[in-house]
Amino acid sequence: MAGTPEKSWRSGGCHCGAVRFEVNVTDAVVVISCNCSLCAKTGFIHLVVDEADFRVTQGEDNIGEYSFHTHTARHRSCRTCHVTTHHTMRSRPDGISVNLRCLDGDANLQLRFQEFDGASWDEDGDMPTTAANQA
Repeated sequence: MAGTPEKSWRSGGCHCGAVRFEVNVTDAVVVISCNCSLCAKTGFIHLVVDEADFRVTQGEDNIGEYSFHTHTARHRSCRTCHVTTHHTMRSRPDGISVNLRCLDGDANLQLRFQEFDGASWDEDGDMPTTAANQA
């Protein structure tokens, strides 16, 4: 498609290095800062992508899973260092939310932050999704 920014694979992982992943995004992305209790306490910043644009490259067998409330969202963490690297979102179960803070330092992304009031989730509706991951 003409005029569509090209994507490239960026690497990331947990603190101890047991879990590694890659995410396929454009250079300019929208990331979501959520104030729900889990995101606020863990510092998770959402980089939302399609499932096809995410892959675990190392440590699949070392990934644990946590869910709560409706059990639709599945938060995935390294079983060794317990850092949450990614999760399936309640508002978009066909996508992956990658923890921006887990990307390697050389990701070189141009970020645009979008706020989401996750603390009022049931009143406000679904978290915004960044359809093409473009700013």
